[in-house]
Amino acid sequence: MQKIIPHLWYDKQAREAAEFYTSVFPDSKISSVVTLHDTPSGDTDIVSFSVWGYSFMAISAGPLFKFNPSISFTVNFDPAQDSEARTRIDTVWEKLMEGGKALMEIDKYPFSERYGWLQDKYGLSWQLILTNPEGEKRPTIIPSLLFVKDVCGKAEEATDYYMSIFNNSKRGMLVTYPAEMKPEKEGAVMFTDFKLEGQWFSAMDSARMHEFEFNEAVSLMVECENQKEVDHYWEKLSAVPESEQCGWLKDKYGVSWQIVPKELDEMMSSGSREQIDRVTQALMPMKKLDLAALKKAYAGNSGKKSTH
Repeated sequence: MQKIIPHLWYDKQAREAAEFYTSVFPDSKISSVVTLHDTPSGDTDIVSFSVWGYSFMAISAGPLFKFNPSISFTVNFDPAQDSEARTRIDTVWEKLMEGGKALMEIDKYPFSERYGWLQDKYGLSWQLILTNPEGEKRPTIIPSLLFVKDVCGKAEEATDYYMSIFNNSKRGMLVTYPAEMKPEKEGAVMFTDFKLEGQWFSAMDSARMHEFEFNEAVSLMVECENQKEVDHYWEKLSAVPESEQCGWLKDKYGVSWQIVPKELDEMMSSGSREQIDRVTQALMPMKKLDLAALKKAYAGNSGKKSTH
């Protein structure tokens, strides 16, 4: 089970974007669409979907945050796992490029026979790479963090920190910049990948002049088994008190997370309209989520206990 789920913030296009991504990639589907009423953003769609078997969630909640390349999604096209990898990478590139723009044109690079980095028509960033089939097997999709500006040079420290917080964690590769790669600082991270809760992520530093940094447009949602887990991740990760809202927090490197009890998803996906509305109204004033209070709201005023 995927414990950490990338969460994508759209103005109004969450459902449209999910339909687009599930049409571009194989083994992809929308699993649920839930509308929340009377939120600060008005009526809000929350869409759960999978891309090539990897779970995402998206929300339509107004034009507050814009995607940028600080968090992108690396897609591995592995000839050892997919006999059509060489043709599929170009097909996917062409589809994602419709209305988008290339950040690095798809081409041969020293690190890959075929690689490209783009922003799609919604602004979301994707890195497509033809994987060396002789290397260690990696999953199809890997969230990738780019440490720039004030946190440039912190990629190794940050990933060590994340691995200390989450179970089933380990580092894979760690490649640092050599002295001659100015403006990059010698010893900063050129590339690293690492596991959290058995899921692969990657990270790198970049000292180049970037007009972006981490923001709430892409957050990492951690599904927790109980309140104890919620408390643990909240205490370890939250570093910006003014960013705490509705289960959202920001860590000391600027990355946004959502710490959410797993039962909340069950309530929202299987509850009646009235139950969903009650849970939504209970959730809105919270900073760290209170599972007992959410369950009480779900059960309503009838005195009946929640079925969850």
